Amino acid sequence: MDGISDVAVGVKRGSEELSMYSSPNSGVSSISDGTSNGSDSKKQKVEEAPPSRVLHIRKLPNEASETEVIALGLPFGKVTNILTLKGKNQAFLEMGTEEAAITMVNYYSTVTPHVRNVPVFIQYSNHKELKTDAGNQRTQAVLQAVSAVQSGGSPSSDVQEALAAASSPVLRIIIDNMFYPVTLDVLQQIFSKFGTVMKIITFTKNNQFQALLQFSDPVNAQQAKLALDGQNIYNSCCTLRIDFSKLVNLNVKYNNDKSRDYTRPELPAGDGQPSMDPSMAYSKDSNSLLGAMNPLSAAAAAAAAAGRVALGGQAGSSGVLLASNLNEEMVTPQSLFTLFGVYGDVQRVKILYNKKDSALIQMSDGNQAQLAMSHLNGQKMYGKIIRVTLSKHQTVALPRDGLDDQGLTKDFGNSPLHRFKKPGSKNFQNIFPPSATLHLSNIPQDVSEDDLRLLFTNGGGAVKAFKFFQDHKMALLQMTTVEEAIQTLMDLHNYNMGGSQHLRVSFSKSTI
Repeated sequence: MDGISDVAVGVKRGSEELSMYSSPNSGVSSISDGTSNGSDSKKQKVEEAPPSRVLHIRKLPNEASETEVIALGLPFGKVTNILTLKGKNQAFLEMGTEEAAITMVNYYSTVTPHVRNVPVFIQYSNHKELKTDAGNQRTQAVLQAVSAVQSGGSPSSDVQEALAAASSPVLRIIIDNMFYPVTLDVLQQIFSKFGTVMKIITFTKNNQFQALLQFSDPVNAQQAKLALDGQNIYNSCCTLRIDFSKLVNLNVKYNNDKSRDYTRPELPAGDGQPSMDPSMAYSKDSNSLLGAMNPLSAAAAAAAAAGRVALGGQAGSSGVLLASNLNEEMVTPQSLFTLFGVYGDVQRVKILYNKKDSALIQMSDGNQAQLAMSHLNGQKMYGKIIRVTLSKHQTVALPRDGLDDQGLTKDFGNSPLHRFKKPGSKNFQNIFPPSATLHLSNIPQDVSEDDLRLLFTNGGGAVKAFKFFQDHKMALLQMTTVEEAIQTLMDLHNYNMGGSQHLRVSFSKSTI
């Protein structure tokens, strides 16, 4: 017990040390509550005391457990010891390194830590290490559980409960059916509803967008996982698959659109990436997945965050696109309707009378406009690389009654060919960038591979490969180039194969 009484001797001094150590801007200076009564010279002396890997935590709620106290330190590194002083609502937490303790104090000086929704206060202790009774089995069990989590191992069953409370604050997130852009900022916006998001790293693995996201508290990670696993970010798509990561602390080197450490805003952008504007960060009351996120503004915000487009005013309120550098000899409202219709329901198309290499295309909403722009800008169509941007126009005007505009404007509002009219349609899950391989469906039973090869070479392209699906109602067909595939899709989507069966053509993610 001598070891514990050594620590207890410093407790009163410890309760004073908080107010003494507080720097003017630390965010914890408001907690002096009259306990600091030393002379100015003494106070000055204590302020100069160096950081310690032992941290003193005050104003803990009565029912706070050791594991919840440990959870405060887990994101910053290894926790090596703990001493709770239940009657005084205080605790001492020993970190593995002084550096980890410094990072923790710096972070919590700007973001108030909470245990059971109660704000608590953290400061360096006078002690350089904790000497506790090694025979304290409960404390040892908790620390064993923490060690097991941090090393990725499995603890014995008698510490399962402690392990659950001190699980990893880092979540691994996989997004399925991702056909709207999901960015680091969108994830921060959604997950910050459950607690303080400290770090995010995004990457692509196995052709899937994934992220590692670190909370300040493992309890928040658990709450976020319970609430969000299996949810869709946008209607019928972008499904979150969430697991705990074996990592307990993320090492972020750069702040850019791929990774972010919110505790270290001074990090460089690195890799030639644009540094993110802090104003891109979402406020707590932004639209969120749980608050019936408005897909239109959310996707527009996602696009803006991705740096694809600068949106002024009401983000993404317009669904109108401007397509330019078109081949004016070849392009028609119908061909633009068909191509842009792969990414949304086109309402109107207007080829500009005085500039026939440009057209306005009105989609159903800003979400679809963003999607079409991100997939079609820079593609080659009829021999020219087209440019697609968001238009300042809110709608595409129809010609006044009796005015002939030579068929340059067409209203497709009531078209039966809209792919996305039905909520939750399977088409939502089959949106892919333009590719040389096309997916064909609704093929009549009596149509052969030769028939389709002939049909698809009529436009001047060459069919490189072909493969029927088992039921022969669908097939994959590969053209020589993406440009040829774009052209044949515009020519042959909705082609009448006889007997009122119309061929459906879309871009495929597969190759043959």
